[in-house]
Order: sequence, then C-alpha cells, then structure tokens
Amino acid sequence: MKRINRRKFIKTGVFGLAGISMLQSGIACAKHHLPSKTLVDKVKLGKSGLTVSRIAMGTGTKGYNKASNQTRLGMDTFVKIAHHAYEQGLRFYDTADGYGSMPYVGKAIKTLPRENITLLCKMWTHGNDSEKKEPIAENIDRYRKELGTDYIDILFMHCMTDGEWSKTRTYFMDGFSKAKQDGIVKAVGVSCHNIDALREAAVNPWVDIIMARINPFGANMDGTPEEIRTILATAKENGKGVIGMKIFGEGKHITDAEREQSIRFALTEGNLHCMTLGLESIAQMDDAIERVMRIVG
Repeated sequence: MKRINRRKFIKTGVFGLAGISMLQSGIACAKHHLPSKTLVDKVKLGKSGLTVSRIAMGTGTKGYNKASNQTRLGMDTFVKIAHHAYEQGLRFYDTADGYGSMPYVGKAIKTLPRENITLLCKMWTHGNDSEKKEPIAENIDRYRKELGTDYIDILFMHCMTDGEWSKTRTYFMDGFSKAKQDGIVKAVGVSCHNIDALREAAVNPWVDIIMARINPFGANMDGTPEEIRTILATAKENGKGVIGMKIFGEGKHITDAEREQSIRFALTEGNLHCMTLGLESIAQMDDAIERVMRIVG
C-alpha cells in the first residue's frame, strides 16, 4: 500500500478547517480497500476478559463541549469512516460523553453485529465525593441508549489528574462496580493525564484497564517515554489491560517518518496491548492500519 506523505496526511485529516471541508465533500472518503493480509488483528486486553482489535477508532480529537473533530465531520462522513474501520477489522470504538460521539457511534454500528464490536465509554467525574454527585446509573442508561446497545464493554472514569483519585472518587467507583456486577458493563478503568494518577492505576485492584498517553517524543505526555513505559510494564504485570493514546503527540508529530517511529514505538516498546488513534479520514485510517500490521507481522 502506498503511504501518504505529510502534506496529504494533513489535508485529509482535520488539523485545520481545510481538512474538514475536504472530508465533508467526500474527497478524502474514497474507498481505499486494503488487502486482506493488512486487516487489523485482535489482542487480549490483559486479564479483563476482553479481546479487542489492536487499533481503536478514537472519536475525541479536540474533544470538548459535546463535540470533537470526528463529530464535526458530520454524521454521514463519520459513519462512512466507522464502517470502513469495521471492514478493515478495526472494530473497537473509543467514545466519551464529553466528545458527544456516542450517538455517532450508535448510528454507525446500528447495522453491524454487536457481538463483533467493542465499545469504550468515558464518564467525566467530580474530583471530590463531597461535590455534586452525578446519577451514575442514569448516565450509563443514557450512554446505552445513545449507542443503541444493552451493555458497554469498557467504562472509564475520564481524565484522572491526581494520584488521589481512588480516594476522591469512591462514589463513582462503587457505581461502576455495581454496573459491572449487573452485567451492564464488562470492564472498568481510568484514562490518565497525570503520572501519579497513572502510577495509582497500575497497582489499584479496582482497575481492569488503563488508557495512558505515550509516544517516543514525550509530546503531551505525563512523564518521559521511559517513565511511562516503566509504569505500564508494572500495569501489565498486574494484569491490567493497557491502551495507548496520543500516539502522534496529539497531532504534533505527523510526518511520514514520525508516524512510522510513533507506531513502531507503541508496538515494540510502549508496553501496550492496543492503541486508540484519533483518525479523521479513510486515508489516515488505511495508512495507520498498513503500518501497524506491517510492523506486527
């Protein structure tokens, strides 16, 4: 498969409004069928009991206030990209309430076999149990309705930023555990944006799965690449599933050589089971799939 160069990668992505315009017009959504040998493979996600595609389709690039670069593409384009992902074996969708992406994923998977799909959802939590409490069960029910599913595979507390989260969020942890006990959620965990939060997640028995920021450049990370990969090694030893994010440093390292270096680092040195990539076009998706499957193959 021919790799796209940096200029085309930027144009077919959403690192600017021009990219959004191209995607919405369909220019970057032409089918680029990959040969079957490059379909995304599956991996066991630690001891969580889940088997997932090695790549998850991230839906939260520049995600805030119920919108993201992916949702800003519009429903039709989003669904086309999500369906293309599925056709290439990428059947793991990473969503969050704050991204506003759950209805989009719900629309995309409506005609697909639910048993073949992994859904990851993130809930924003307050940092102190004395603060206003969210109606956890009601939120989870809303997530399921937006996604059109009876159950959620992975539910995260979103964006942990301090090492005391397991003490300040017991209300949410208990609510998540109840949902897991009831079979509404299969696995629980945290996404981390702080090295102390990550250290706690690596050893905390409540955590099934961790999402951590990692790339070879140290861009938008919580420590040096060596520090983070060492913590993630501990997490894996403790049976945690480990998902990498910010693989390209939140879009800061996207030259052809940097994409290759980032993917190779994630797969061979990052101590990850899989990764979530905020891909914003079919061209970007095909490029990432080709690189991942060539390196692991």
